[in-house]
Amino acid sequence: MRQPNIDSYLTDHPLMQDNTNPKHYKSSIQPIDFIDANNLDFYEGNIVKYVTRWKHKNGLEDLNKALWYLKRLVNNVERQREKTTPDQEQA
Repeated sequence: MRQPNIDSYLTDHPLMQDNTNPKHYKSSIQPIDFIDANNLDFYEGNIVKYVTRWKHKNGLEDLNKALWYLKRLVNNVERQREKTTPDQEQA
């Protein structure tokens, strides 16, 4: 049996075409560029990603994903604050 050519699959398959610059990221600045320029962490980057694409890709599903990451970020910040003593918090 003939093995598929992975190079042609990556360039010719409809699902693989332009997957680094898809239609749902057509704006003046790419989300990844904004994330990099602002040194956003994983949670913050995913919030930006899902909020900027929701109208053009998965609608409410993307907004719910952004909300999920936002809640995780808030919980992490709250836990960090709980670990901080009052003396450290004033610094």
